[in-house]
Amino acid sequence: MTRRRKDTLRALTEEERDVLEQIARAHSEPASHVARAKIVLAVSDGQTYGKAAQAAGRCSGHAVSQLVSRFNQEGLVAIEPRHGGGPRPVYGVAEQERILAEARRTPDREQDGTATWSLSTLQQALRGASDGLPQVSTFTIWMSLRQAGWSWQLDRTWCETGKVKRKRKEGIVEVVDPDATAKKT
Repeated sequence: MTRRRKDTLRALTEEERDVLEQIARAHSEPASHVARAKIVLAVSDGQTYGKAAQAAGRCSGHAVSQLVSRFNQEGLVAIEPRHGGGPRPVYGVAEQERILAEARRTPDREQDGTATWSLSTLQQALRGASDGLPQVSTFTIWMSLRQAGWSWQLDRTWCETGKVKRKRKEGIVEVVDPDATAKKT
């Protein structure tokens, strides 16, 4: 005998069903997204939580119940996994923007003690600034720069990927590649 469902799945809209079917068939989506989309679709088609879990390669009907409750509240966002454990991220969007702003600034030889930024000199500048980040690590700086599309260049400086300076008749011109992010993935 099965237990009574506490929270049944709400009716899916056409748009939600289309997106879920597309995710469930996709080979390029993360496996967790595909499994969750298959579970929601199976439950919406009338399968039990246990059968829906088995159809998606999972074991627990209880986890399906939690996913259904979360889907009812949040919608398609419930397909993406939440924070999986460990310490919560300390630096949010504002802090990452502060790191990028410091990296964009040309270093002052006397004030910063360098002509080009490295991770450690960026860390010193951010820790020493009045509006800086006193506990920032070089790993956090590196991750923020990488997520923003910056890479370490041969001349030992950080620069935005997809932007390059070219010598032209008019002088030095900055050229931007609009497909830089598409080429990286």
